Amino acid sequence: MLQYNRINNLVGWLVFAVATIAYVLTLEPTASFWDSGEFIACSYKLLVPHPPGAPFYLLLGRIFSLFASDPSQVAWWVNLLSALSSSFTVLFLFWTISILARKLLVPSAAAASRLSYSAADAETVVKPTLGQTIAIMGAAAVGALAFTFSDSFWFSAVEAEVYAFSSFFTAFVVWAMLRWESRAHDAVSDKWLILIAYMVGLSIGVHLLNLVAIPALAFIFFFRLKKYSNKGAIITLVVSALILGIVLVGIIPGLPSIAGSFEVMFVNSFGLPFGSGVIFFVVLFIAAIVWAVRYAIKTGNRTLHTALLSFIFVLIGYSSYLIIPIRSGYDPTIDENDPENIVSFVSYLKREQYGDRPLLFGPQFNAEPVDQKEGAAQYIKGKDKYIEVGRKVEPVYDSNDKTLLPRLYSNQPGHIAQYKKWVDIQEGQKPSFGENMSFLFRYQMGHMFWRYFGWNFVGREGDIQQSGVLWPWEGNDGLPARIAESKARNNFYMLPLALGVLGLIFQIRRKQRDAFVVGLLFFFTGIAIVIYLNQPPIEPRERDYTFAGAFYAYCIWIGLGVLAVADFLRRALKSDVLAGVVATVVGLLIPGIMAAQGWDDHDRSDRYHSVDSAKNLLSSVAPNAILFTNGDNDTFPLWYAQEVEGFRTDVRVAVLSYMNTDWYLDQMKRQAYKSEPFPMSLENENYRQGINDYLPYVERPEVANGIDLKQYIQLVKQNHQALQIGDRAGRTYLSFPTKNFFLNVDKNAVITANAVPAAYRDSIVSQMRFTIDKGGLEKKHLAILDLLANNNWKRPVYFSTTADNSDFMGLDNYLQLEGLAYRIVPVQSRSEDQMGYIAKDIMYDNMMNKFSWRNLDRTDIFYDENYLRFPANARDKYYQLTLEYLKAGDKATAKKIMDYVFTQLPDKSIPYDYYIPPFVVPLYEVGEQKRAQEIVNTMSARSDAALRYYFTQSSMFETEIRINLFIMQQLIQVSRQVGLTQKSAEIEQKFMQYYGQMGK
Repeated sequence: MLQYNRINNLVGWLVFAVATIAYVLTLEPTASFWDSGEFIACSYKLLVPHPPGAPFYLLLGRIFSLFASDPSQVAWWVNLLSALSSSFTVLFLFWTISILARKLLVPSAAAASRLSYSAADAETVVKPTLGQTIAIMGAAAVGALAFTFSDSFWFSAVEAEVYAFSSFFTAFVVWAMLRWESRAHDAVSDKWLILIAYMVGLSIGVHLLNLVAIPALAFIFFFRLKKYSNKGAIITLVVSALILGIVLVGIIPGLPSIAGSFEVMFVNSFGLPFGSGVIFFVVLFIAAIVWAVRYAIKTGNRTLHTALLSFIFVLIGYSSYLIIPIRSGYDPTIDENDPENIVSFVSYLKREQYGDRPLLFGPQFNAEPVDQKEGAAQYIKGKDKYIEVGRKVEPVYDSNDKTLLPRLYSNQPGHIAQYKKWVDIQEGQKPSFGENMSFLFRYQMGHMFWRYFGWNFVGREGDIQQSGVLWPWEGNDGLPARIAESKARNNFYMLPLALGVLGLIFQIRRKQRDAFVVGLLFFFTGIAIVIYLNQPPIEPRERDYTFAGAFYAYCIWIGLGVLAVADFLRRALKSDVLAGVVATVVGLLIPGIMAAQGWDDHDRSDRYHSVDSAKNLLSSVAPNAILFTNGDNDTFPLWYAQEVEGFRTDVRVAVLSYMNTDWYLDQMKRQAYKSEPFPMSLENENYRQGINDYLPYVERPEVANGIDLKQYIQLVKQNHQALQIGDRAGRTYLSFPTKNFFLNVDKNAVITANAVPAAYRDSIVSQMRFTIDKGGLEKKHLAILDLLANNNWKRPVYFSTTADNSDFMGLDNYLQLEGLAYRIVPVQSRSEDQMGYIAKDIMYDNMMNKFSWRNLDRTDIFYDENYLRFPANARDKYYQLTLEYLKAGDKATAKKIMDYVFTQLPDKSIPYDYYIPPFVVPLYEVGEQKRAQEIVNTMSARSDAALRYYFTQSSMFETEIRINLFIMQQLIQVSRQVGLTQKSAEIEQKFMQYYGQMGK
């Protein structure tokens, strides 16, 4: 038995080494898109990320960052945390499978453990044979390696995200519970339960996905200590749900919420200083726990004692969250929601900024509220007490407009249109319960879970969003190159799926209770999450990483499938040893295929453009600039570049989606590195929560022709009666009385600040007039207007070219393009075919001398859709710059720009996109007819193939269809312009054919 344990440990660590090597070799060297840039920056300096935070992850990320030799290496080291978390997940999965496999092949071990009440491990009672040992090790290795190279888990393993670390906690607690099971009657077996509780507490500081494993753990406990009965099983399920609810609701937001209530009462009612209520609650709570533990010891109640200790250790693990208010109290540069006091901390934990989705019972998309009710009071911290800023208003719906498990709930027009594509909704009628269930099974489960399941264990069609499952019999014939040649087109030939089914059947036949536990784990980490998330029909990206726990559970069955194969071979080969060896070798081919298919699209070892795109945007603006951006990919890489690598810290990045909050505007008014405070005249009392959240348009005839912007801001600051309007409840709000504004321009200040190139100084207007075509102003719009009114051109103000044009405040004709950002200038452009005008010399210097395009010309590196969007936007800006030099008669520079863009961003690695066809005309003008014709021929053939394919698929590819139709329209136009009449007619004929199909 000692030899078996050594083999088990040795092979497990060998599998761990394989996973670690694979992840390190494919690790992204810098910050990837989405949340990684934020997590790396916040780990490096222990800042406060978006709610609900991940404090324990940040603490470990900080430790890993200390190993970096210079700031540019920080990202790699923080990414390594995910890689090692994933490797350890694989290790504990290996040991979990080996325990379950051993129970299948050596059933007498389980029987012996039930009879053993000594401290000796029951596993030592029965020794597996050599053949059984080989089969067990093979099963564990195949299952663990299958998970290693599964699509979703591998994706999270090579970037700085919380999902890999969360998976580690899931793997650990399942393994630990199985270890407890083998020692359940030992005197010290409860230590395993306490260890599990501590790990659950720690996992809260990473992500909450680990908590859904609790029901599976509860049934391991039930099957081990209780005689089975239906009543007992139901009680176990209910108790496990209660434990899950206690942690999710009672501990995580519940305890801080109670502390917050004490705090508000002690400060507001008793007049005590800030913090007194929290201190009182903590003392009272600790006293209650101490009394309860002493009572359990005194009465000898082991169950109560263990439960209390487990509760305490959950809290100890959860205490990592204290880093959030502590660090927030120091006002760091990234301090989302500013959770430095108990009131804002509770809001942070509850993720209140993201809103709610109906879960078990609620209204549907076409339900109209019949009333509204006020919820709990909302507070913010004032100078000497907490200020009530209103109550949360909740709409009330008629019970007839509600349904059980509402899935069709969003009233956003885009969502409603998508609902109709998935479910046959009758216009003007409320959806039935059956239609809600249809959407649940077709979209939320079918498209957003089982499709991802197929990606991992059947095959993946490609990297285009909404890509389907690639089945073994599907070839590449008739496919567009975008799909057929995609590195993300992976075919596993259904082998992982088939082996998992064999393992499931084998376990059901031999160990039904273990199969039930694994099935429960699969259900709660997969299907239950689908029901809980209640996903809308449009997502900004694929969400497969959410279900990694379910894929982990299925890989247990993949491993056990090796035992099924070995059992079959044993009968044919008449040898346990030979059967185990052959089954293992055959089984290892499956993760081998998964690794071979997935390596090229999961290898990020030479990808840098996420950070390069951020630096290119920052390089597009003048010193000490204010840069308005959107969220996520438009912002998080910038945070990384500034916070970690110290790049362009003079630029103040202002996230438009955050500027509707008071805490963010307060932060903008503080110094940040080299960036001076945001020049706003409005004070906190003018924009705090509940104040000027929305200013509706209420026309005043006396200012219909326009109002001075400075005057309007002063009226807002004074809360002037001229802007006030009331509602039925007697509350007053401010409005904006006209859509027409003007701003007087100090020309000397503009010239002194060098805000406009010398060539345009004679065009500086004395007054900027603009129209805000909105039904109301949000807080962010008010902040932008305040900035314009008070900046007096001292600081350059820019909008990112990827920002929403609706936030440009009607200033479209007062924009100066200088790269990947528009600068607001007092020079009016009269062009109808482009936004603003181009400062070509500044833009040329920025885009030709300051931009970086590392490795975008390499065909061996995989760039997914998120990466391709940024070069596409840059191509458009290079095109506009090219036209500007052609207008000036400088063909040589225009040719140089186009040569540069086609060299740095070539079609072989960054496929031509819808910004490329316009290049055909300027290419002809500079004598590059061959390249122009190649673009027309290549793109027309690709669009033809793409449309031919997409029209045979589901309506999920409507976006791709519209893009390719648009490309064809462009090709028709540019072909005519350069005299390619026959080609133009050919493309037009195909376009009309496809356009007709679009109408159908």
